[in-house]
Amino acid sequence: MTGHEVRPLAESEFREAHDLFRRALLWRPSKDEEWERNSGRYEPGRVLGAFVDGALAGTAMATTNVVTVPGGRRLPVGAVTGVGVRADRTRRGVLTSLMREQLEDARRRGEAVAMLHASEAVIYERYGYGVVSRSRTVELDRRRAALREDAPVGGRVRVLDQDEAAPILPAIYQRCAQDRPGQIGRDDAWWAGQRSWLGDGVLIAVHTGGDGLDDGFALYEATKADDVNALQVYDLKSANATAAVQLWRFLLGVDLVDRVVGHGRPLDEPLEWWLADRRQCRVTSVDDDLWLRLVDVLEALRARTFGPADPVVIEVRDEFLPHNDGGYRVGPDGVDRCSDEPQLVLDVAALAALYLGDQKASGLVAAGRIEARDPAAVAAADRLFAAVETPWCGTNF
Repeated sequence: MTGHEVRPLAESEFREAHDLFRRALLWRPSKDEEWERNSGRYEPGRVLGAFVDGALAGTAMATTNVVTVPGGRRLPVGAVTGVGVRADRTRRGVLTSLMREQLEDARRRGEAVAMLHASEAVIYERYGYGVVSRSRTVELDRRRAALREDAPVGGRVRVLDQDEAAPILPAIYQRCAQDRPGQIGRDDAWWAGQRSWLGDGVLIAVHTGGDGLDDGFALYEATKADDVNALQVYDLKSANATAAVQLWRFLLGVDLVDRVVGHGRPLDEPLEWWLADRRQCRVTSVDDDLWLRLVDVLEALRARTFGPADPVVIEVRDEFLPHNDGGYRVGPDGVDRCSDEPQLVLDVAALAALYLGDQKASGLVAAGRIEARDPAAVAAADRLFAAVETPWCGTNF
């Protein structure tokens, strides 16, 4: 590793960092309008730069946010994004230094967890991140995917352009399923940035319930390839099943469309059960959604609730943040540090996979990610870490 300096960037350096990040993803530098829409996401003190020979070689930033954990508590969290290293400065420890400083900063801020969406699946486990939620992409043949007669119905759907929808979408999002593990906040800067990401071709369908409240929306765009007209559904949120079904009913009823594609949908969305022919909902991919890093294992575990089971003693190994190393007694009545003989041994990334309930301890034991020194503890851990709802984030950042 060659020497380099890591420090928070001044606001005058933010755009340079933004363009370095874009180039690391093989994107062109930002135009003035794009930068203006995205600049509000850059928080003073949370944008880091790594310098090699006096020049900016890498960057990583975080935005202040919250994430819902099992039991409904919303934890303060650093939402990590904008991570990139210049192509001619890789393999020098630049990213490792940025990640270490970022996690130490989160700890100083009292954030027990950090989160991100990963551009590559092999990068972030070595820094202690684990996949905590997954999503799926679904495709429906519009002409054959009819809804069942007994599917929920009610309210009305109207179509807005982005200017019309912008003032009302944040309030609708706040009404939508905020108790589900993995849900995060969307501030004004996020909404401004979303428009920049999506472009001008996106329309918004808004559902209004019988009580007159807007309780769901879908952002979609018409595309054409190989003479196939498709609706690409980028973001669909609803406060209840009726709003969700009515939005899907609307999308499946748009004339001249051959296919409707839903991106980043929750694994437990009962779309198949709303259709007369469930085989018309084709799952084309299942992908990792949210990644989480337990910055303070004790506080993170204490923030969530656990299912009914006998307590289990786990030993956590964390090479990157060694203050987390050690034993923890986890039970429905609470979590404490302990020195008892561990029943399960795992690294902090595997613990993250358990944390929101996306994975079972038994599955991670079978995968070799958890060492079961007491086999009887595996079933108890399955019950302890289970969540009532399947975790899902569904918000890029």
